[in-house]
Amino acid sequence: MIQGINHIGISTGDLDRSLAFYRDLIGMEVLGSAKFEGEVYENITSLKDTHGRAAMLGIGNTHIELFEFDNPQVKVGDPARPVCDHGITHICFEVADVHQEYERLKAAGVNFHSPPQCFGEAKATYGRDPDGNVFELLQMKCTNH
Repeated sequence: MIQGINHIGISTGDLDRSLAFYRDLIGMEVLGSAKFEGEVYENITSLKDTHGRAAMLGIGNTHIELFEFDNPQVKVGDPARPVCDHGITHICFEVADVHQEYERLKAAGVNFHSPPQCFGEAKATYGRDPDGNVFELLQMKCTNH
């Protein structure tokens, strides 16, 4: 029986850049990193001769695994992919003060779709990581700033 989500995997073109984003800006802790290659990885990914680097990060009960593939040749995704396209559309981080986090990350050069918006009892905004993956900052109470 499914017990929950263990982690979210994200493929990146630059592991060091993504580590800097998720570790230094989002505040996640690096739990481990390693190179990957060999038959086990070929089998589980269904990619022949696959190899690269990976890192696991955590914050609270959320874990993200970042992958940078050296082989096979990767197809670069659209960094402006609309959130209506099929597939995983975003990762949501709950925050105490969405406006404060929005301003902090915006000052660090992070691109956002809009300033935080109130909807019902919550307030949120969508931003993009360095590869264009969408993340949400969610404050469970809507307060005015």
